Amino acid sequence: MTILPPDPDLHALRLELARLRAARGWTYDELAARSGLARRTLIEIEQGRTIGTLKTWHALAHALDTPLDELFSTLCRGHDLPGPSEG
Repeated sequence: MTILPPDPDLHALRLELARLRAARGWTYDELAARSGLARRTLIEIEQGRTIGTLKTWHALAHALDTPLDELFSTLCRGHDLPGPSEG
């Protein structure tokens, strides 16, 4: 029997990116300059037109000084994080 994981909450990930950018008062241009990514890429990610690559999210995490695991933990919003269960 195959047990599939829950769907990742990509909307929550995009919201977290927007929240982190806004908390710093950064425009798309500022985040683009700090991350080395194109402004258009950032807009497309925040608006849900693309997911971005792992390399893209790695650059964003560094630019936002946010651990990648914290950023990606938003993907599990609404369901348990993977890992050993206590019991």
